Amino acid sequence: MEKIARQGLLYDFYGALLTEHQRNVYEDVVLYDLSLSEIAAERGISRQGVHDLIKRCNKILEDYEEKLHLVEKFEQTRKLAREIRSLTKEFALTENRDLIRRIEEISGEIIELEAH
Repeated sequence: MEKIARQGLLYDFYGALLTEHQRNVYEDVVLYDLSLSEIAAERGISRQGVHDLIKRCNKILEDYEEKLHLVEKFEQTRKLAREIRSLTKEFALTENRDLIRRIEEISGEIIELEAH
């Protein structure tokens, strides 16, 4: 997964667990694509301070993911949902009963993901 996209997902799932200051600086970098120098000037801290804060936030967010696996489960669910979409389109054209069985299997996998 692309680094920025992963950072965005990690932030979506765990960003509320960062301090307000961490969230504000992290959003400036990841969501608003501001440079470290721009953020440093705006917030009255050093460029190195911004760099260190972002690095620390990335570590915090990755640690939460390592323990909770919410992003991983989300990605698995999204992959399975795409497969369901593809199978239903194919079923609409062919009315193949094997496709319905596969859709049932996938939906079962999704339900199991949610149970963990």
